[in-house]
Amino acid sequence: MLVIVNMHDVHLSGVDLNLLVALRALLAERHVTRAAARIGLTQPAMSHALARLRELLGDPILVRTPQGMQPTPRAEAIAAPLERALEDVERIVAPPEPFRPERATRRFRIATGDYVELVFFPAFLSRLWAAAPQIDVRVSNLTARPAADLAEGRVDLSIGVLPGYGTPPPRGIRSLRIIEERFVCVVRHDHPIVKKRLTLDEFVALPHALVAPRGEAGSIVDTALARLGKRRRVAIEIPHFLVAPHIVRETDVVLTLAARVAKTLAPALGLRQLAPPIEIAPFTMAMVWHDRQHAEPAHVWLRALAADVAKKI
Repeated sequence: MLVIVNMHDVHLSGVDLNLLVALRALLAERHVTRAAARIGLTQPAMSHALARLRELLGDPILVRTPQGMQPTPRAEAIAAPLERALEDVERIVAPPEPFRPERATRRFRIATGDYVELVFFPAFLSRLWAAAPQIDVRVSNLTARPAADLAEGRVDLSIGVLPGYGTPPPRGIRSLRIIEERFVCVVRHDHPIVKKRLTLDEFVALPHALVAPRGEAGSIVDTALARLGKRRRVAIEIPHFLVAPHIVRETDVVLTLAARVAKTLAPALGLRQLAPPIEIAPFTMAMVWHDRQHAEPAHVWLRALAADVAKKI
């Protein structure tokens, strides 16, 4: 047999939730005037709130006795769940607790490339772990859809010359430029043709190594040469900055790469650093994140740390 139970539905949209704050004060003080003072209301306003609560709950809530105002059984029954509910609401609307890096145990997921791993990460991780020794970092490669990776939570932060961004950037994406970088050319120390400086004729005639992380045709160097009506021969294309200098050490190729990478690797490999014979536009490395994490205290701290480290490299 089907039993239908008729219930009185209460829709919160029709309830003034401030009445629950008044109810908490009334149950705590058991006195209208003192309850009003507790939450900053006038005595008439609290009396009006009590009348509305009685109508809402269908119960007197407080009744007069020789010992003063006393709660009804209904009021006593709801006092504890009311307190828990209001404490939960207070936690919801309270500002987040300050991030304490020295106590934090969590993982950040950062997408980047080997330029950032080589130039930025040693100093960054040193600072990070000095302040927050229990924080872990997971580094992944930048993909062709960095905005989607951030929006869908696969990545917390991206650092690099990022693909796929128009002007303005996609909705919900924020960025901060953190590293300005220029280019230099490197050759092996005993190169048979290049001496103290690299001429344009030598630059065009010699074979080149090209670092193409995403395997895309062309480069900023080829664009600059094309403006002069020149072309070069790219003898080797590879996807990694860290491998190319080792090829330069053993061959006669010229490699055009970021100045900070050359500064880090060239001395140990015996490579000479030279100014390019053409004007090559610098590039900017950006730190990019999503609106979802913009105000989250741990992410605010991480981004501030990263920006400060970037200023010093």
